[in-house]
Amino acid sequence: MAEPLKEMFNRSYFERLSKEVSISAPRVDGGRLLKDLMNGNAGRELNARMRHASITLGTHLPSDYRKAVDVLKDVAPRMPKGYTALLYPDFVGQYGQDEPWFSLEALKYFTSFGSSEFAVREFFRRDAQGTLKVMRTWAEDDDEHVRRLASEGSRPRLPWSFRLDAVLKDPRLTTPILERLRTDDSLYVRKSVANHLNDFSKDHAKYVVDLLSSWDLKHPHTAWIAKHASRTLIKAGHVDALALFAFDSKVKVRVDDLRISPERLKLGDTLAFSFTVTSKGTRPQQLVVDYAIHYRKAGGGTSRKVFKLKEVELGPRASLHITKRQRIVDFSTRKHYPGEHVVEVMVNGKVRAQASFDLKV
Repeated sequence: MAEPLKEMFNRSYFERLSKEVSISAPRVDGGRLLKDLMNGNAGRELNARMRHASITLGTHLPSDYRKAVDVLKDVAPRMPKGYTALLYPDFVGQYGQDEPWFSLEALKYFTSFGSSEFAVREFFRRDAQGTLKVMRTWAEDDDEHVRRLASEGSRPRLPWSFRLDAVLKDPRLTTPILERLRTDDSLYVRKSVANHLNDFSKDHAKYVVDLLSSWDLKHPHTAWIAKHASRTLIKAGHVDALALFAFDSKVKVRVDDLRISPERLKLGDTLAFSFTVTSKGTRPQQLVVDYAIHYRKAGGGTSRKVFKLKEVELGPRASLHITKRQRIVDFSTRKHYPGEHVVEVMVNGKVRAQASFDLKV
């Protein structure tokens, strides 16, 4: 069984951190720092451990904020990269609000060790325009980590963080950043740009489609971003989003022989279904085939989840047989409830067939 993520902030990590801090700041008592870092650690979850660590560092590092940051800048290169390195930006977010320009420069430095995407949002929430002014310069940086931070840190709906209401209200605020990064060589950056745009899908679908329509989709990097940025709109059958990629919402097809096996399942069983897509057109057609499951909710209603299947060009009168298997198990993000579950097959965003299975939990 995998070790819980919170164990990244364990005694071994804090021993090393205390040692390195005391090397960079000899006046810090490493033993006392370790004791305070470990105090109550066992009872905390992942982010609570990190927040406790940043607050504890604040009581041991120099009281001068800039000197404290300088200590962490010296420590960071000697410590592991990855999630635990989010500790340094978290410290900046907690203690640096009164010195935003110095703090933003510190976040730029720390982001290459882990990511400053969460901490920078604290400054964005306090001064959106001022923070955006700095982040636009990050979009032109030579370091891909910094360029990604410009996009990821200003995402309107960043997972594990609060929403940026100013950006959700006016998506044009971050357009200059996205424009600058639309042909970025780094896949790491392009993924962020695509996710940034996808965040807008629910509230500003027209903005997303209009912006993508204005870009040169013949450029391979831009085309990649556009495709992934449109994924939610395409699943929803948004006509203009489909048209960007030559998917006609009025495509001439039929779906036959949708079969589900077994029709009665228990939690842990594997759902299998198959169907045939047949073109009724007289010329090749571009198809995006998805499926949806209407999951039962605790209160008796249902929640619809769309899944990708495949994209294909289907010739005139041609047929394509598709099979799919999916194990029905609980996740941290989805708990199953008993009852009828409807499965839908969609082609270019429109439901073409449906069937159901009964789940026992």
